[in-house]
Amino acid sequence: MNQRELFLKHVAQTSPAPLALEIVKAEGCRMWDATGKEYIDLIAGISVCNVGHRHPKVLAAIQEQLNKYMHLIVYGEFVETPQVQYAKLLTDHLPATLNSVYFTNSGTEATEGAMKLAKRVTNRAEIVAFKNSYHGSTQGALSIMGDEYWRNAFRPLLPSVHHANYNSFEDLSLITTKTACVIAETIQAEAGVNAPLREWIQALRKRCTETGTLLILDEIQCGFGRNGSLWAFEQFDVVPDVLLLGKALGGGMPLGAFVANRELMWQLTENPVLGHISTFGGHPVCCAAGMAALQVLFEEKLVESVFEKEQLFRSLLQHPKVEAIRSRGLMMTLVFDSFETNKKVIDACIANGVITDWFLFAANCLRIAPPLTITQEEITKACRVIVDCIDEL
Repeated sequence: MNQRELFLKHVAQTSPAPLALEIVKAEGCRMWDATGKEYIDLIAGISVCNVGHRHPKVLAAIQEQLNKYMHLIVYGEFVETPQVQYAKLLTDHLPATLNSVYFTNSGTEATEGAMKLAKRVTNRAEIVAFKNSYHGSTQGALSIMGDEYWRNAFRPLLPSVHHANYNSFEDLSLITTKTACVIAETIQAEAGVNAPLREWIQALRKRCTETGTLLILDEIQCGFGRNGSLWAFEQFDVVPDVLLLGKALGGGMPLGAFVANRELMWQLTENPVLGHISTFGGHPVCCAAGMAALQVLFEEKLVESVFEKEQLFRSLLQHPKVEAIRSRGLMMTLVFDSFETNKKVIDACIANGVITDWFLFAANCLRIAPPLTITQEEITKACRVIVDCIDEL
């Protein structure tokens, strides 16, 4: 059997028709398959590889940590330098109230931990989430996912979860003194790049404060500069009580985190002890990689170039068959009339060396979320391919 046949036979599948590209090398914004064909990566592992694939400084940090130690003991028991230093670097670039980091293995585990924290702190059970939201697919995270299509087959799920309409002032009334937390993506990603109204997200913050509800903002996809500021919430002059991180957090390695005030986080340490625990959370090699990647963002001033690159994409992707372009920095979507049209463009792009895909709650939208290191030359080349593929419809 060849690799593709072994993949289909022995690796658990998530859909009946995986892309099944056999990538043998990736570097920067490029990938190469087993035949030597080159691709421009416009999705960065779904917003994971913000500093590109295999950045030399990330590789060096991984190698340095490998030479010291890998896994030692369950998370939180030993003083492990990569965890400590990365937590310090993150909190140095966050508001003063977000000063305690709980590292996890993934974004969905960060969601689970934050939900537990909110219930523990408030002694309440109700949760408000938003339609067309995505926070992971474990059962707690699935309970707050904003689309019944994805939830229905796995019921019963968590009770007392209410789904509100994003950007609805009226639905803020769902937040009461019985609400433990509100969980929202600062920028809704899988909805096809849906940004909040400034006045609405500020009203959301105010309502949470008035009712003693924790505001949890999910920046698993939109954090680390993707929207043109280090954290998307900075653009709206709000500060969450808990911040969810993942994807780019690990610089290409698996890592998630939820961040809160130490006074809140400390409540997971007693009644019961080990209120939240993880074997591999905050793996030292992953933390070393993530810290190196964040330092690259600063050193190479990648966040400062996001808006210029966004405008170049927008200028080159104008086309009569594109109904709209929605973007917030280098999180972008091209809106087509249907999923069928979008899928034809996606398939043609991949066949012509450009990797892109669609969104969970916006199947008619084409995703563009490249590494922030993408060059103007690569943007121009990728956009030419996309436009040519649209022309062929």
